Amino acid sequence: MRAGARSVVRKPANLSLDARLVAEAKNLDINISRVAEESVAGAVGEEKARLWKIENRDIIQSLNDYAEKQSLPLHEPGQA
Repeated sequence: MRAGARSVVRKPANLSLDARLVAEAKNLDINISRVAEESVAGAVGEEKARLWKIENRDIIQSLNDYAEKQSLPLHEPGQA
């Protein structure tokens, strides 16, 4: 095992997929389980980020308002 690698417990899951896609994936030696896992992990991460933004919307807006009122150091008006 690599240094820093963590053990992952996998749980079987039933999926219904387009039969043609499954056949193509098999012919291309694509590991459907790993692709599905990566996709679900991405969707989970995106949803967590979306929910975090909603939960922290007020503080983010407050910080943005403060920064706008205080101006940025070394920033000259009219410059991007």
